[in-house]
Amino acid sequence: MRTVNAAYLRGCGNTRFGRLEGSSPLTLMAAAADAALADAGLARRDIDGVLCGYATTLPHLMLADRFCEYAALTPAYAHGMAAGGATGGAMAMLARELVRAGRCRNVLVVAGENRLTGQSRDQSIQTLAQVGEPEMEVPNGASVPAYYALLASRYLAETGMAADDLSGFAVLMREHAAGHPDAHLREPLTLAEARAARAIATPLRLSDCCPISDGAVAVVVSAEPGAGRPVRLAGAGQAHRHQHLCAIGSVLDTGAAEAAGRALAEAGCSVAQLDCLAIYDSFTITLALLLEEIGLAPRGGAAARLQAGDFGRDGALPLNTHGGLLAFGHSGVAGGLMHLAEAGRQLAGRAGARQLARRERALFHADGGVLSAHVSLVLEAA
Repeated sequence: MRTVNAAYLRGCGNTRFGRLEGSSPLTLMAAAADAALADAGLARRDIDGVLCGYATTLPHLMLADRFCEYAALTPAYAHGMAAGGATGGAMAMLARELVRAGRCRNVLVVAGENRLTGQSRDQSIQTLAQVGEPEMEVPNGASVPAYYALLASRYLAETGMAADDLSGFAVLMREHAAGHPDAHLREPLTLAEARAARAIATPLRLSDCCPISDGAVAVVVSAEPGAGRPVRLAGAGQAHRHQHLCAIGSVLDTGAAEAAGRALAEAGCSVAQLDCLAIYDSFTITLALLLEEIGLAPRGGAAARLQAGDFGRDGALPLNTHGGLLAFGHSGVAGGLMHLAEAGRQLAGRAGARQLARRERALFHADGGVLSAHVSLVLEAA
């Protein structure tokens, strides 16, 4: 093996997100993979590594091999991964390490599932609720929105922020999704409508929760940048403090800052040098908690930065310019991976109508479980 100094986000592809009748995890992932390969300028024979995210609608013990068989790929390295919402980031981080170690030249990272049409609402709720602690939390009927509602209640009590202040994040994500033709929720959402939405788990309303979607995303991490403006994966970091909500020491210190700090240190930059953000947003409270813990806003101040316009397209730190999970959609692992694809496209200057003024450095951050598994990546335009 020959080690290399850099790994590049060479290509990105995705399907539309939303209700895709007749789709399956395999058809969706294959379509996203085809798009990513075309974007990277690579053929199937060029792919020597495949990392595949889990799919709740196809819980196969060897999903990576099943996908490779379906997609006519014959890599020298392949396996499936699972880290909840952080899976996409964890796969991209591993792909980076495989490339830098010389184990692989071109790694396809892919995820997708028909989470909206492939299972009933009750099946989805039951599957996702298993993230809870099995003896105390799950038997008491808690759901994922309930876990995050408890986080939100504690956070609001400690910071003094009003629940209504969270609604602005849902509005902003709808604004950003309106510019992406593949987004699940593209219709406008006013602040009044967001605040009037029905309660799901107090203090979270329907507008504070991401939709469940069908869809897939794929990216190619390579030893060579390919055509166009190169985007390098300059730094990476993880942190794992707990699995279950009942084991969180403080909602203000969950491991996000630790993961981001490691990624920023490896990239040789600081929070002040970032100019684009791709932050996991399963709920509006997720955004507020992560932005503040990472140091992108003061404690209790994420909503103030939002209201000042800092996270808008023309702001100092454009946030989730595709609409994030809250509006582009959430199709399991693919939902989080889409944040990485969008950041890569923005830095490469290939975001189409959503393209921002020239940006040099982006931070991607995802969490899995209940702020349990944290993965940060720093992307730099070469």
